[in-house]
Amino acid sequence: MSEELKTNEEKFINEIIASIGGIGEELRDTSHRLIKKSPADILGGLAKAARDILTLDYFSRDKRRNEIDVEPVNIDEFGFNARYFEMVRGFYEFLFYKYFRTAIKGIKNVPDSGSVIIVSNHSGALPLDGIMLRLALLNEHPSSRDIRFLIEDYIYHLPFAGTFMNRIGAVRACRENAERLLRKGKGIAVFPEGIQGISKLYKDRYKVQRFGRGGVIRLAIRNRVPIIPAAVIGAEESYPMLFKIKRFAMMFGLPYIPVTYTFPFLGPLGLLPLPSKWMIQFGEPVRFDKLKREDAEDTALVSGYNESLRGTIQNMINELLASR
Repeated sequence: MSEELKTNEEKFINEIIASIGGIGEELRDTSHRLIKKSPADILGGLAKAARDILTLDYFSRDKRRNEIDVEPVNIDEFGFNARYFEMVRGFYEFLFYKYFRTAIKGIKNVPDSGSVIIVSNHSGALPLDGIMLRLALLNEHPSSRDIRFLIEDYIYHLPFAGTFMNRIGAVRACRENAERLLRKGKGIAVFPEGIQGISKLYKDRYKVQRFGRGGVIRLAIRNRVPIIPAAVIGAEESYPMLFKIKRFAMMFGLPYIPVTYTFPFLGPLGLLPLPSKWMIQFGEPVRFDKLKREDAEDTALVSGYNESLRGTIQNMINELLASR
């Protein structure tokens, strides 16, 4: 190994270790909060959730009498199952509060109710940011605000992954689904970087990629809903991707196979995220009340708003990194 490569590797390792450190004074730390469920409850919930997703099993069995009782199942039109979400919620809360020690800033910028679009950067070779944003608002927002997060198409080509993500609140990303949720007065979280965001190498971390062609701006203008810019840091260090393999990825229905310091070298254990310090910031709303719905077809206007939004999120990320 050359001296230059060795120096770069040591630099990356030191930066990852440093990311496990403290937070800025302006951020409200949530790491002191106690988890309501015991480790046994968390593991039990995960085991039951795994059984359900692998067997599509909505039944509870009494082994002594060999009987089956049908449990009530409430699934909405997008596949969300509140009972199933509660099975895995304790695990994600453990990650949120204890493992990532998430700190939050600006959560009151998110309105208590009504349609809203939260636009965030997308990072981490295995994206956890959607569920972390949802937990941040469910658990820390004054009104326990719930949102649904939109995810990429490729997730649905993986065995069981699409069903699992739907059950915990994810929705397949497309204009039709987004508009249906907004018309119902729901909040949604979108990641305009898409696959380009989570496929960044570690050396390019926290550089916000292109926001497509402004679809999220058109969505906000047409539906007269505000956009809340959001910045998430910590995910890049949770899964620091050194490089990606594309040649064999299609065999597994993946756009690429990530290679990190632990995966695939440690097998399934390599999928465990590193305990980096996470921070989430919600910015001030961007409103479109004064625009007409037909303004959504003005390419120059949409492009200007799109770049401005991307710049706002990049500045928020830079401020959080500086405070860390």
